[in-house]
Amino acid sequence: MTEPPQQHYLELSENPVQFEHASSVNNVFFDEANKQVFAVRSGGATGVVVKGPDDKSSVAFRMDDKGEVKCIKFSIGNKILAVQRTSKSVDFINFIPDYPHTEFSQECKTKNANVLGFCWTNWNEIVFITDQGIEFYQVFPDKRSLKLLKNQSINVNWYQYCPETAVILLSTTVQGNILQPFAFRNGTMSKMSKFEIELPVIPKPAKLSLSERDIAMATIYGQLYVMYLKHHSRTANSPSAEVVLYHLPREGACKKSHVLKLNTTGKFALNIVDNLVVVHHQSSQTSLIFDIKLKEPDCAVNTHQPVLPARSIHPYRMPLAGPAVVPSQPPVPCQLYSSSWSVFQPDIIISASEGYLWYLQVKLHPTVNLLQDKGKLMDFLLRRRDCKMVILSVCSQILEGGDKGSLPVVATVFDKLNQVYKEYLEAEQSYTVAMESGPSRGSAAQKRPVRTQAVIDQSDMYTHVLSSFTERKEVSHKFVIAVLMEYIRSLNQHQITVQHYLYELVIKTLVQHNLFYMLHQFLQYHVLSDSKPLACLLLSLESTYPPAHQLSLDMLKRLSTANDEIVEVLLSKQQVLGALRFIRSVGGHDNVSARKFLDAARQTGDQMLFYTVFRSFQQRNQRLRGSPAFNPGEHCEEHVVHFKQLFGEQALMKPSTV
Repeated sequence: MTEPPQQHYLELSENPVQFEHASSVNNVFFDEANKQVFAVRSGGATGVVVKGPDDKSSVAFRMDDKGEVKCIKFSIGNKILAVQRTSKSVDFINFIPDYPHTEFSQECKTKNANVLGFCWTNWNEIVFITDQGIEFYQVFPDKRSLKLLKNQSINVNWYQYCPETAVILLSTTVQGNILQPFAFRNGTMSKMSKFEIELPVIPKPAKLSLSERDIAMATIYGQLYVMYLKHHSRTANSPSAEVVLYHLPREGACKKSHVLKLNTTGKFALNIVDNLVVVHHQSSQTSLIFDIKLKEPDCAVNTHQPVLPARSIHPYRMPLAGPAVVPSQPPVPCQLYSSSWSVFQPDIIISASEGYLWYLQVKLHPTVNLLQDKGKLMDFLLRRRDCKMVILSVCSQILEGGDKGSLPVVATVFDKLNQVYKEYLEAEQSYTVAMESGPSRGSAAQKRPVRTQAVIDQSDMYTHVLSSFTERKEVSHKFVIAVLMEYIRSLNQHQITVQHYLYELVIKTLVQHNLFYMLHQFLQYHVLSDSKPLACLLLSLESTYPPAHQLSLDMLKRLSTANDEIVEVLLSKQQVLGALRFIRSVGGHDNVSARKFLDAARQTGDQMLFYTVFRSFQQRNQRLRGSPAFNPGEHCEEHVVHFKQLFGEQALMKPSTV
């Protein structure tokens, strides 16, 4: 029985890089720095087809056949091509426009040394790795020559390179488990702290050496790690393989920092996707994922179990190509976990036999049902790249049950979201302060904080979760109010100013269920914080709940804010009499614009309301100026005409005589 497709949380990229497969070319090479595949065909002249992640990095050319190609790579930006054909030298060809295209060569400086390979560390800087050390060169394409910048003698078994950090790792000593890293930056080479990989203990006299296949380097959460695949040691107490992570800082000692328990044995391969360590297991044709930031409560410190159950990569179908293909022919299933697969860091899988390069990707939606602990699920999702909509759907899913027992879970989830939200707000605030105060001497320019998808703000929660949740008829109103108050509690706890629309949602829910006593208590004990929009909402509730008028006025007096603004809000909500009463209560009736109120009253279409407001301002005019008539400067002529049309001239207030 096949698993449902939603269980596959790993997939291959939809648009792979396609190249000539191994059966039709002599050799296929992969350059990890530029993410380029080189398909090399010899015979007469050597034909090379280079395929990269985009059209710009793809190129085809021919070069003289001077022997079998052992290694071939472009410098960054396809400027200079380096080709190794012998164990003594590396050849170079310029690809810079208007530069001589003829080959030039560089032999390694160390006598009797064999070149194991080379790495470009910049567009014009290259490192030769020999069995006797490393040689760091600068390339001068115009002069067709190289200059030795620095070299270091050391016995080398094999090497690995991490392009992202420009760090080369050399395996030294007989057992190969003493590793010496070197870092390269802007024409400089620096020796980092060497360290030892702990090999499994095996019975004497057998000796174990560290294989290049069991080591990988990658950046996880911005830190460089050396990953060691420690195999089954055939001892009773450790029957399973594990991945040991050594943290490699720029300065300071390299330390063993994490152990990933694989709970099985066999052939494995490693990838890094979205800061997750992915371990592929060939015999079971499944993969495991580990998150080194998720701490296991029942495990020793920094010992990790897989985050999710083992699952295979989502099935992939390859479209047929070639002249004999019939359009209706269905795509052919790809053999996953094939022995012809090559895995490269961080997230690349290559099938040389089929001519495909894929990027491995994580699908977050299937993880939701595989990870039952919602707190742990939230920790996992918050660290992923495209997490926002998945997190919001998890929040909706938790609330769907409408179960009071789930409130502690809801509280945990809200707190985790608001912790990330608060950290972003603080970073944004400190950036703003730094910008306003100007650059200080000796301090690096502060970068604006990046708003990742993990920042779930109040607007996101309101729009995608809470507003629809409050409208669900099958959920008890008590649970709805409890959830809303839990979210407000969490915001307050993280010292985040609660937006008025959340309070409005609480008030509307309380009013909808006639819970006026609870509304009164919330306002009385300041559970709902004072704000102008909230005060206006209370004013609008006066007809349903008469005490709301006084509660609103009390709030506005506490706020002591701009009264004009409050009037504008009330008028925009067609609360014309409420606005009039409010302006009288704060003693501003004598100075307000009559036209503004008459405009608003007329727009309601309520004739009696227009009459009341018109008469109110006539009385004000009489009291202030001894005449009910409006001054020309008040621009109320059209309203006087309108009043006469509705009620007749006799309805106009006559000047009172003393």
